[in-house]
Amino acid sequence: MATRNRQNYLIDLAQLIAWVGLMLAPSLVDLTITREVSSSLKILSGTLHLMLPLFVVYALNYYLLIPLFLHKAGKAKWFFLSNVVLLVAWNLPRMLKTPEFPQETLDQFGEQGMWAFYVGALLAGIFVQVILIAMAVGIRHIMRTNEEKMEVAQAELTWLKHQLNPHFLFNTLNNISSLTQIDPDKAQESIGQLSDLLRYALYDSEANQVPLSAEIDFMNNYIDLMALRCNESTTVQKELEEPMEHVQVAPLLFISLVENAFKHGVNARYPSFVRVSMHYAGGELHFRAENSLFGKQGSDHIGSGIGLDNMKRRLELLYPGRYTYSQKADSNVYSVEVTLKV
Repeated sequence: MATRNRQNYLIDLAQLIAWVGLMLAPSLVDLTITREVSSSLKILSGTLHLMLPLFVVYALNYYLLIPLFLHKAGKAKWFFLSNVVLLVAWNLPRMLKTPEFPQETLDQFGEQGMWAFYVGALLAGIFVQVILIAMAVGIRHIMRTNEEKMEVAQAELTWLKHQLNPHFLFNTLNNISSLTQIDPDKAQESIGQLSDLLRYALYDSEANQVPLSAEIDFMNNYIDLMALRCNESTTVQKELEEPMEHVQVAPLLFISLVENAFKHGVNARYPSFVRVSMHYAGGELHFRAENSLFGKQGSDHIGSGIGLDNMKRRLELLYPGRYTYSQKADSNVYSVEVTLKV
C-alpha cells in the first residue's frame, strides 16, 4: 500500500510539473529573447487564459470523474454524461457568442473565411479537450492495472509463504521425532531450538523483510537440527557470515534449498556431505548449497519439487530482475547458487 501511494504521488507530481511547465514556457522563452518583463507577463496572461480551462477539464476527470464513475461498476454512463455536460457548459457560450472580426482581417480573408477559421478554432479546442480526457483515462487505467497486478502478486506471495511454513514444520517435527529415539538428551536440547524456529517461522517471518542476521540464526538452527539425523558418514559444513551492516531480506527464502540438500545429499549407506554457505558483499547476497550426488539420482529430480518451485516463484515476485539462480550437477556433486541484489 505504501509503495502504491508513493508511486501515485510521484505520478501526480510529474503531471503537476508538466502542466506548470506548459503554462510558463512561452513567457519564459519570450523573456529570454526580449528581456522585457511586460511582454512576458502579457504572454503569461494569455497562456493562462488558454491553458487553465484545459487543466480544469483534465483535473476534474483525473481526480473526480474517473475514480467516481468510470472505475465503478455500472456507472460508466455517468462518466460520459458528466463530460458531455462539462464540454457543453464550457464551449456553448463561445459558440453562441457572435465574434467580432477586425476589419483588416475581413478585408484580407473575407467574412466567410473568417467564420471558417473561427469554427475550426472552436472544433480544435473541443478536440484538445477530448484528447485530455482520453489522456486522463489512459493514465488512470495504467495506474489501476499496476495496482491490481501488485495486489495479485502480493496475494500470491502470501499464499506461497503460508504454503511453505507447514511444509517446513512437518519435516522439522520428523527430525525431532527421530532424534528422541537416538539421544533423548539431545532431543530435549533441540526442543529449545525448535521453539525458536517455530517462533520465527510463525511470527517473525510474517514481515515482508527481516534482518539478515535473524534469517542466518534461523538457518543455523535448522541445519543443526537436520544434521542430528545424520550418521558419522555424513559431513555437514556451514559458513553463514553475518554482515557488518544492517541488511534486510525476504524471510524463509533459502530454506527449501537447504532442505533439498539434506533430502537428496545424505545417504546412510555411503559417505555423504552437505555444505551451505552465505555471505553479503557489495550490496549482493550470495547463497550456495552443495551436496552429494549419488548415481541413482538425477538433476531433474534433485532440482525440482514444490518447495523449490515456490522459492523460484517468490524470487520472481520479490526480486524481479535482481537475482540469479543456477544449479549444476556433475558425477558426484550437486550445487545450487542464488545471488540477490538487496
